[in-house]
Amino acid sequence: MLPALVSQTCNSSCRQERSSCSHVDEVWSPCLSLSSSRATANNRFELWKLGITHVLNAAHGGLYCQGGPDFYGSSVSYLGVPAHDLPDFNISAYFSSSADFIHSALCTPGAKVLVHCVVGVSRSATLVLAYLMLRQRLTLLQAVSSVKRHRWIFPNSGFLKQLCQLDKQLHETGAPVKD
Repeated sequence: MLPALVSQTCNSSCRQERSSCSHVDEVWSPCLSLSSSRATANNRFELWKLGITHVLNAAHGGLYCQGGPDFYGSSVSYLGVPAHDLPDFNISAYFSSSADFIHSALCTPGAKVLVHCVVGVSRSATLVLAYLMLRQRLTLLQAVSSVKRHRWIFPNSGFLKQLCQLDKQLHETGAPVKD
């Protein structure tokens, strides 16, 4: 039931006027944004103009994602997650490290985090949702609702199942899940 409800919530976001799929959308506080790689993450000048200090690339090593520590230099902290947007890919293996990276960055005064993949709606959105669940203690439905107010998201069915498993683990134990 929960995967269907979450999927329906994600799908309905495209019909809401406030949802966006623009180049960069702030999805949690003014310091956490989602984007596609082609639009912003591959443009160092644009990142500089936006004040981005940390980049989490959820499609590291992919064809359209040229990011990496060498690409960004010393002015941007970088974490690459070599995720494939396939339902059978185990993205949950990266939930903790991604949440830790985002959390650490957001605890740094003046930091701004950009999380991206190729399109900015599945892999990157999944990692942002996991952060909100692990570090902000939101339920999956709360996290999806919060993000979709600012950006259209559409995690693939396998990613949604993994997020549902995380949601169940977090709310059965009441404590963060450790890898």
